[in-house]
Amino acid sequence: MTLWNLYFIIKLYLFTGGHLLPLWTVNIGFALVLAATSTLRHRGLRVLRNVIGLAIGIPLMYHEANVPPFSRLTEEFGNLTTFSFGYWLELAQRFVPPMLLLAVLGGVLAYLIVNRWLRVATFVLIALVAMPLWHEGSVVLAQLRSAPVVASSGNAQAAQPLDHNAALAAFRTQESQRQVSFGHLGSDPNTQFDVIVLHICSLSWDDLDAAKARNHPMLSHFDYLFSNFSTAASYSGPAAIRVLRASCGQEAHADLYKDSPQNCHLLADLAQAGYTPQTMLNHDGHFDNFLQLVHDNAGVPNVPLISNTSVPVAMHAFDGSPIRDDYATLANWYAQRASVPGPVALYYNTISLHDGNRLPNNNLSSIDSYPRRVNQMMSDFDRFADLIAASGRRAVIIFVPEHGAALRGDANQVAGLREIPTPRIVHGPAGVRLVGFQGNHGPTTVIDTPSSFLAVAQLLSNLVSNSPFKPGVTLSQYAVNLPQTQMVGENEGTVTMTTASGYVVKTPDGVWVDGK
Repeated sequence: MTLWNLYFIIKLYLFTGGHLLPLWTVNIGFALVLAATSTLRHRGLRVLRNVIGLAIGIPLMYHEANVPPFSRLTEEFGNLTTFSFGYWLELAQRFVPPMLLLAVLGGVLAYLIVNRWLRVATFVLIALVAMPLWHEGSVVLAQLRSAPVVASSGNAQAAQPLDHNAALAAFRTQESQRQVSFGHLGSDPNTQFDVIVLHICSLSWDDLDAAKARNHPMLSHFDYLFSNFSTAASYSGPAAIRVLRASCGQEAHADLYKDSPQNCHLLADLAQAGYTPQTMLNHDGHFDNFLQLVHDNAGVPNVPLISNTSVPVAMHAFDGSPIRDDYATLANWYAQRASVPGPVALYYNTISLHDGNRLPNNNLSSIDSYPRRVNQMMSDFDRFADLIAASGRRAVIIFVPEHGAALRGDANQVAGLREIPTPRIVHGPAGVRLVGFQGNHGPTTVIDTPSSFLAVAQLLSNLVSNSPFKPGVTLSQYAVNLPQTQMVGENEGTVTMTTASGYVVKTPDGVWVDGK
């Protein structure tokens, strides 16, 4: 049982560290079968026993560990093969930190010494039975201590459990009925303005806190700040679809890959309002077919993609592809923009903050370099706004994240993993800045109600329909009664939903669990 004792000891250790949640009954049965067959004398039968045991034990441990489901790995296999060796090495250190590896090796050595004098298998079986009993007992005791007592005629009344499926269905129904309509931009060239959507990969409020960048000046320059904004997605492809379909309510993840009404597409609405739509990236857009998703969801045929190949490379992505300098990319576009008559609506996507990015001439991991990269990006956007102001033109700049970077990870996911779209990942800083506004900006209008893309689209519609660049305008009037949206994060098979006491997670097998 030497090999299998180690197997179960490692599992118990990982469980105590929050890296794995064993299926206790299955493990106890597995251990008993292994113990019962440990006395086989025929060498071939012993080899067969270990082969069958590994065929059961390895998948079982993978299923129990805090890693993405195997089905997700097979689906993403093509993308995973593009990861650079350096990024694989960085990911390996997150899933198996060096200190954890050293602790496991130390435990193995201690086991080999102790196993010479004690029947370790007996203690392992006792631990497999005692550990879940102790854990469940602790949970029940904690619930009893924290449970509110509601007295009625001398009797305690238990609170009724919430029906999360019904709440999610009601959310879906409400969102399917909501839509923002756009008027036409005014004809006076002196009040017309460009619309620039800056779509930022890997940024949340929690990431700003982790990077100690929440006080960057760029955030104070917003005229409107959404402090309770939900990106709904935690991966780039769905995030791009959601922002490009911002004119309608939040769709279920599966519906993102179906056709949507023309009036749901933000760029199409702006084109109808009198804008010339354009798109631009600071990367090549090949990973996960991102460029095609943008093309398919623009809602306008033949929207031009502005080339970035003449712009300096600022860093390289996790797959080795070049990432262009944000300021230089936007400044290059702005120099060409002068040749386009009338107002322009630009969708710009940046992956400067993406996990796995490598800065030139240093050995920092992408997590360690994140504070430097996020501060540089926000400074670049401030500098770009100054460039527009110096030109004498006007623009409404919309700053909206795709999803967070998950810099700190959590009990169920290592840093950088976003399979479960928790509030810390989908709660992002979104803001709107008016450049070239000649009146009194006044204090930033903070929208602290639960909001998402529909509120951004409504605010933009209000600005387009009644230009804020006319004399005597009060900016706060444009943010009155913006639509509210509950924070619901979605990935394929997983849904998170905020509640009065926190949030819940709907797992791929349809079970709701409390978030941690």
